[in-house]
Amino acid sequence: MTENLTNTDFIRNQIAEDIKTNKFDQIITRFPPEPNGYLHIGHATSICLNFGIAEDFENAKCNLRFDDTNPTKENLEFVNSIKQDIHWLGFDWQDNEFYASNYFQKLFEFALELIKLDKAYVDDQTSEEIRINRGSLTEPGINSPNRSRSIDENLRLFTDMKNGEFQAGTRVLRAKIDMSSPNINMRDPVMYRIIESTHHQTGDLWKIYPMYDFAHGLSDSIEKVTHSLCTLEYEAHRPLYEWFLKELQTFPSQQIEFGKVSLSHTILSKRNLLKLVDSKKVSGWTDPRMPTISGMRRLGYTPEAIKDFCSRVSITRRENIADIALLEHCVREDLNSKAQRRMAVLRPLKIIIQNFDENSTDWIEAPNHPKNESFGTRKIPFTKEIYIESNDFMENPIPKFFRLSPGNEVRLRYGYIIKCIEVKKDPNSGEVIELICTYDPETRGGNTPDGRKVKGTIHWVSASNHISAEVRLFDRLCSDTNPDISSEESLDHVLNPNSLEIIYSAKLEPELSKSKLEDKFQFERLGFFCIDNEDSTSENLIFNRTATLRDNWSK
Repeated sequence: MTENLTNTDFIRNQIAEDIKTNKFDQIITRFPPEPNGYLHIGHATSICLNFGIAEDFENAKCNLRFDDTNPTKENLEFVNSIKQDIHWLGFDWQDNEFYASNYFQKLFEFALELIKLDKAYVDDQTSEEIRINRGSLTEPGINSPNRSRSIDENLRLFTDMKNGEFQAGTRVLRAKIDMSSPNINMRDPVMYRIIESTHHQTGDLWKIYPMYDFAHGLSDSIEKVTHSLCTLEYEAHRPLYEWFLKELQTFPSQQIEFGKVSLSHTILSKRNLLKLVDSKKVSGWTDPRMPTISGMRRLGYTPEAIKDFCSRVSITRRENIADIALLEHCVREDLNSKAQRRMAVLRPLKIIIQNFDENSTDWIEAPNHPKNESFGTRKIPFTKEIYIESNDFMENPIPKFFRLSPGNEVRLRYGYIIKCIEVKKDPNSGEVIELICTYDPETRGGNTPDGRKVKGTIHWVSASNHISAEVRLFDRLCSDTNPDISSEESLDHVLNPNSLEIIYSAKLEPELSKSKLEDKFQFERLGFFCIDNEDSTSENLIFNRTATLRDNWSK
């Protein structure tokens, strides 16, 4: 398995070397989300990396571990959404679902051990005093006045912290390392703080909670994770990760950093995503415009498209900003082979076929996919009255306009060639409201037995035999290429004001009444669409546009 990897990168190469040298008995990775939000496309890279390694190497596994150390920001909704998203992407952690909270007792015992080694102490300074006394990149920190407390006093105070004897913010436990270290993370970092909040796994059992830097590496070690993979922002935290493991003489998990993948025109900061949700700029975490995996699923993305994108951007040692056009290309390419074709008219203009019998219906057989016969066919009703897109008609056509205009012919997709002979307008506004056309019965299927050339082909639906549905035309949420803003800035100036247009009564061919959740369609000439998996019902179908047929942003 290790000799024929479909994906190769510096991390997999290192793992292959570790296997070759028998460094570990079993390769174990982990995906360690904090359950304080929904997973987004940025997390997908890490998911594919960690679970992919478990698939690529023999006798390897990937744990799903929730680093749930802050109950004030975490809840079961986030836990459940994370599990659902990973399963939807096609990965399975089997029996290896863990929580940092599973180890709270063991972590507490580790903290006691560090106190006994005179490597940790209880500090009474406020968070602001601790911040100021940490120093800066050019100035060393200042020792806390509590740093010289005796081991016995620290043990007593820390136990009292655990038992709820002190209020939140009055005391913390800090590692005793080096306040003059050039690495600020090593300047006596906080290990525990008091939090008065109910935890979604442990309830009200604990009054103190470990900091991420303390809990994360030790949780890796408890699980015997061999390769702890994280993004480059944690590179400066690695000395602290290794310090805790070394001082406590636990299993030596190895932290390896890789470059984070960002996406143009996309907000990935959890703080900013939460701001979008709280300010009602979007309908929630699963809004199809959100870069969350749940939102992308609702928009119509497939697991294969997301995994293809992750494979294309690859794992490197450098930070990478991928163009969102690449992600959109991946979903277009995937859906082009999977999506059944249908016809839908979003902005209808009625046509009356003058020479077609009003009591007749011609059921025209059409392929569900132009390049894959296994998709089968369906029948489309052709009737005396039909709808076309209003922009497929021009009363005074511009040069190279090959669609319908007065006196000219156009081909109806799968149907007949029609000719416009009369235009009816609203007497007040002058708006075109109806066309009178004739059809050539010899051109069924679009053929011209007499050999005449008809350049334009347009889509249509029957006006008397169709379904009406709501269609949501989603576009990129952000018009700014780099929209992750600072905490002081407003989101308004980076958002696309035209990210959603709703068509409340689009006209769709009747076959679409059979649509089910997870069905994917190409509405011919319009784009790729899917059923909305939250709001749509059998009585009120709602379709979301996943992507246009072409990149409309490139010009």
